[in-house]
Amino acid sequence: MRFASIEELVAASPAEIGTTDWVTITQADVMAFAGATRAREWVHVDPDRAAREGPFGGPVAHGFLTLALATHFQTQLLELPADLVGINYGIANVRFPAPVPVGSRIRAHGKLAECHRLEAGARLTVSLKYERDGDEKPPCVADIISLVVPAGPKTA
Repeated sequence: MRFASIEELVAASPAEIGTTDWVTITQADVMAFAGATRAREWVHVDPDRAAREGPFGGPVAHGFLTLALATHFQTQLLELPADLVGINYGIANVRFPAPVPVGSRIRAHGKLAECHRLEAGARLTVSLKYERDGDEKPPCVADIISLVVPAGPKTA
């Protein structure tokens, strides 16, 4: 959903803001995340052992890899004008009800849950409910809290 100003964001909340494109989670994605975070548990990074001994029949994405896609998904759902920038502020109510097996396609459904005007911008909460293709149980549900402020150098 496109917003031309902070005032439009504030006036629009609460509102359903749409559904993202599908993203396929690959073993390369999982390995890159494991390398970057040093989270190298075998259920994620050893496909043979995960298939043989793991509880999911194969390797699964880290929950935090799934959550990390929130930025990608949120930028698809909220289009801000070039003179505004979104900054991560926090995350609330995160849950991982279902695993994301490697090879799965996931996407997110978004709701602009709330948006409050601040002196220099706005604070907004986007509720994301992830979906895994072929599974009714969401792999992630989270409220993403962001600040939207004017782009450019800070002025006095």
